Amino acid sequence: MQISSRFTIGTHVMIMIALRGDKTKVTSDFLAESVGVNPVIIRKTLSQLKKAGLIHVARGTGGAALAKTVDEISLLDIYRAVECLGTTGQLFGFHDHPNPDCPIGHNIHDILDGKLAAIQIAMEKEMARTSLKEVVITTQKKIDQVSVS
Repeated sequence: MQISSRFTIGTHVMIMIALRGDKTKVTSDFLAESVGVNPVIIRKTLSQLKKAGLIHVARGTGGAALAKTVDEISLLDIYRAVECLGTTGQLFGFHDHPNPDCPIGHNIHDILDGKLAAIQIAMEKEMARTSLKEVVITTQKKIDQVSVS
């Protein structure tokens, strides 16, 4: 099982807005073409990013713009905006009813809960250290390399 693609779609969208927003109107159709998904998915992602205060979306003919500068937005901000961690806020879901009569089922939460929480904390710390600016700069460098080649 993989973690959903919502985070990578959200990051792709934010990079597109940052790099193309001043040159063209960034609409859901424009973004969907780059991301390679249905515009409905993009509209949901834009709605989540807007709700989190990361972007502004114009009504009508649309167009998205960053609500903050690229160095004020971290990958953790994007992740928290688009991932559905539910009421627990936990990355790792747990099967609901481990058998309490089984020695493993009885102890599985004690064995894994702390480890899984530590893994999530480590991932979120790394995401918090990485700004949208960093990935935008890396993206622009890759684009520049292709155009020079």
